[in-house]
Amino acid sequence: MPYVSRDENGKINGIGDRPSGNAKEFLPNDHPEVMQYLRGASPSVMMDRLSATDLEMARIAEDLIDVLITRNILNFTDFPVEAQKKLMARQKLRKSLSALSNLVTDEDDIL
Repeated sequence: MPYVSRDENGKINGIGDRPSGNAKEFLPNDHPEVMQYLRGASPSVMMDRLSATDLEMARIAEDLIDVLITRNILNFTDFPVEAQKKLMARQKLRKSLSALSNLVTDEDDIL
């Protein structure tokens, strides 16, 4: 008895056993769209989908850490030293990338 959520194209992108914010539409277990979705929901396919979001989640986590530190909810020194080093390294890389993208834009004529 699945409740399904759909993407902007109307394709099922999630299934749950009870209604939720995105999954309010009820379909029978043997509905063709449910069956098609489940065929593509093997553990390896789901792991690939999950892995594809890892970079996005890493960026969200970094942004969340920055917000918590800025609002004095969390101290940078609360993190283990190794985590501090990794966060600082990523901040430096992001600043370097930002500086580089400011130097070269799509409007530049580099031949």
